[in-house]
Amino acid sequence: MKRFNLIALFFALTLAFTPDQALADIGGLTKCSESPAFSKRLKTSVKKLEARMAQYEADSPPALALKQQIERTQSRFDKYSRSSLLCGTDGLPHLIADGRWNHAAEFTIPGVAFLYIAGWIGWVGRKYVRVVSTTKNPAESEIIINVPLALKIMTTGYLWPIAAWQELVSNELVVPADEVSVSPR
Repeated sequence: MKRFNLIALFFALTLAFTPDQALADIGGLTKCSESPAFSKRLKTSVKKLEARMAQYEADSPPALALKQQIERTQSRFDKYSRSSLLCGTDGLPHLIADGRWNHAAEFTIPGVAFLYIAGWIGWVGRKYVRVVSTTKNPAESEIIINVPLALKIMTTGYLWPIAAWQELVSNELVVPADEVSVSPR
């Protein structure tokens, strides 16, 4: 056990004291703020929008909309350059999902959000089918969705992780093995 703890401590210290400069060189990627392709992409995008804006009168609605789009583009590129995102030779930011903690937010936060939303949809669908199966004509209610009932269930489904945990603890989530049908082999 002591040997395992020493090995774990060694690897933790090795990862903790790895310089950021070494982490930035991942497959030819460079920080977006230092990437010439990223700067070129910004200039090209703004130049195209300014060329389109020149076709309209200065204070016309299309010109104002293009001006706002230029500001949003510059703001987006500025945000990318201030972040720790890495850009490729194409000038686009790339997400790093290799387990390094300094790039965890690039994939972890959207990944957890996706799993939460997918679970919400699945939980609400499961609950809707269970409620509808007790009605007079369940097959028809599955085909023609009862929108008020579906919306009611959907608005209460955001707490699905808590409800799933409660059903798991009370053995309502999983059926016993003898109730699961098995195809003949």
